[in-house]
Amino acid sequence: MTAPVVLITGARAPAALDLARAFAAAGYAAHLADCAPCAMARGSRAPAGVHAYASPVVRPEAFERDLRDLVERLAPRLVVPACEEVFHLASLARRWPDLKARLLAPDFETLHQLHSKALFAEVCGAHGLPMPETWTLEGPDDLVALPPAGDLVFKPEYSRFGVRTLIRPDPARLAALRPTPGERWVAQRHVAGTEMSFHAACRDGRLTAFSAYGSTWREGGGASYAFEAPPGRVTADLLTIAAILAGVAGQGQFACDAIVDAGGRAWLLECNPRATSGVHLFDRDPALAHALVGDGPPVQAAPATLRYLAPAYWLFGLPAALRQGRLGAWRRGLGEGRDVIGAPGDRWPLLGALADSLRFSAKALLAGQSLAAAMTADIEWNGDRP
Repeated sequence: MTAPVVLITGARAPAALDLARAFAAAGYAAHLADCAPCAMARGSRAPAGVHAYASPVVRPEAFERDLRDLVERLAPRLVVPACEEVFHLASLARRWPDLKARLLAPDFETLHQLHSKALFAEVCGAHGLPMPETWTLEGPDDLVALPPAGDLVFKPEYSRFGVRTLIRPDPARLAALRPTPGERWVAQRHVAGTEMSFHAACRDGRLTAFSAYGSTWREGGGASYAFEAPPGRVTADLLTIAAILAGVAGQGQFACDAIVDAGGRAWLLECNPRATSGVHLFDRDPALAHALVGDGPPVQAAPATLRYLAPAYWLFGLPAALRQGRLGAWRRGLGEGRDVIGAPGDRWPLLGALADSLRFSAKALLAGQSLAAAMTADIEWNGDRP
């Protein structure tokens, strides 16, 4: 019997590789695709194939042609986005019924509602979810009416990895802020605490997969490369929040960043309606694949030790540990934790990931960007409204 096919896009992401491993373990032929070379994915034994398509940002018409060809040839049961290309796929699905039937993602309008920091604040308010007081800024007059800037955090309506975020800015930095109706910002009441995140998946408005995680190891642009489960109370609170948001998202993957205050209360900050590093905490469990398909019970990840991206943990983590006097913590993580790129019997992706990291690092250096921004420039969604 021929194995059912899944097509996982955004193959550049380590999360995509772990999704492919989970689907392969569940008996699926997992195909990966991206507009980047993705040496990591090509070095893995898990995918049944690794394919290329054009950049949806640079060549949108060619992207659609390539994707239609892939869907026609592979006839996947599911198309599972792993990166920012989810917005481009959901946009295509509005006029492509066959893709809509296969795409594991919220519809385009819901994606926009979740990704917009301004609209997500409205979602949280409507569902009674804990979120710091948030204001939408469309012009200079909106800045005048705010509380003191020293109590606030300012963010573009659409941004990732903390790009351009102003935390409790001084007057000089705030004076440079120029929100407009076409490029809105949000101001959010500052909450001191510990950053946490969760990754979740849902089918028909029901939560089917969940993992909560935190990290103190981050690249300069804000992207984490090591992950561990938070305390039980925090996980329980985030699980309750995720179950409510599953009813909003409907289907697909979504993730949220939160801050846990000194009293242990979790406050939502923003939502990323796509796969995130929380996928790694499932340890390639086939139960995750079944939860995404919708033919298995809900699954919750609960690893006892650190999970890390080995190339980044060495390339960025070791220098950071030396600078910050955290070498002991770095060594403990290396010894007690587990790499998520080099899996047992599938170690070659480590070399591929190193090659990908060096290529994206060079791109970031030439463009004057963070590594995280360089990794997503050719798939980034620009925030177009429905």
